[in-house]
Amino acid sequence: MKVFAISDLHLDSTCSKPMNIFGPGWEGHWEKIKSDWLAKVGDGDVVILAGDLSWAMTLEQAVPDIEDVGALPGHKFILRGNHDYWWSAIGKVRAALPPKMYAVQNDCQRAGKLLVCGSRLWTLSGGSDEDVKIADREYMRLQMSLDAMKQMRAEDDTVVVMTHYPPFDATFADNRYCDLIASYAPDAVVYGHLHGKDVRAKRVVDKNGLKYYLTSCDLVGNSLVHIADVAD
Repeated sequence: MKVFAISDLHLDSTCSKPMNIFGPGWEGHWEKIKSDWLAKVGDGDVVILAGDLSWAMTLEQAVPDIEDVGALPGHKFILRGNHDYWWSAIGKVRAALPPKMYAVQNDCQRAGKLLVCGSRLWTLSGGSDEDVKIADREYMRLQMSLDAMKQMRAEDDTVVVMTHYPPFDATFADNRYCDLIASYAPDAVVYGHLHGKDVRAKRVVDKNGLKYYLTSCDLVGNSLVHIADVAD
């Protein structure tokens, strides 16, 4: 089983928010991603999508985007991003997902010997009282998901943590998100959210022996990032 990741697809079946207004890197981005996906991914492989799947405002509006992703080969794991306004109650989200597509929220999901867990997270820059409140809540959600993974984990499982926001700031300094993730000893972390050619980011950060993969589609050339190979 091959494990890939990509994030921030910002799909728009309503045609109300074309992404090419943000630069040439977004021109035909979804067609490029699909072409790369079809070239790399088999039915038994996995693609992790760490947030901002669709610009839709409601679940009903998001269904065409969800189905477009669901029609591609492989198992898909999705997480809520800061622009996934369509993401409602988790039961309704899961009921709308096609086969082999799994939503992670306060829990852990499995495909074969792969476990995927994580949370959206939030900005680390402090900000308003509301920002601090959300960051605290996301820390709790991350811990819940990691605890669920720990209960499920077998000796030969591979664990990937996905977050939407990067779990560190532009200096890549230690913080409570990184410390919490590291304490559960996963095999890799994937994240997105960052965009633009001028953003201070690295595609792979090796931190305390753990690799963190940036997967925002415009920063990875609209191609899937190989994360791991998992034994069947």
